Amino acid sequence: MSEVSEAVQAKCLAFSDRIIKLNDYLLKEAANAKSTYKIVKGKRVYEKSVPVYLQSVSNLCNQLLRAGTSIGANNAEACSAISKADFKSKSYIALKEARESLYWLELLHRNNYLTDEQFSSIYADAEELVKILVARCKKLDEQLKEGK
Repeated sequence: MSEVSEAVQAKCLAFSDRIIKLNDYLLKEAANAKSTYKIVKGKRVYEKSVPVYLQSVSNLCNQLLRAGTSIGANNAEACSAISKADFKSKSYIALKEARESLYWLELLHRNNYLTDEQFSSIYADAEELVKILVARCKKLDEQLKEGK
């Protein structure tokens, strides 16, 4: 593996680490939120099912966890590709997962699960990965057109 590939993979792993920690943090925050209840015949009855707010953040976090950690997995597969075409294919999948991660981060932020500070920090990391992968994919497209 080249130094550039190792550096990209290190960035992918660091981003995956952040996604995992963010996932754990958001789920703990949601679980610690105030329990919901309703008044039935003058008595407080707590909801037995998972509260709706916890379902939402859990589903969003799951999507982000899958996309955010998939970037590095697909990049690792690209680095072990059997051909340039295979390398290109895996690189494009990593890029798609990075862009999907941007989407889920934006959605979490828009729905106030992430503060502005949390969002801008991790979103910047995801954007950096997108830029790196876009540059790689463009270079691969050029090389394959030229027949290299």
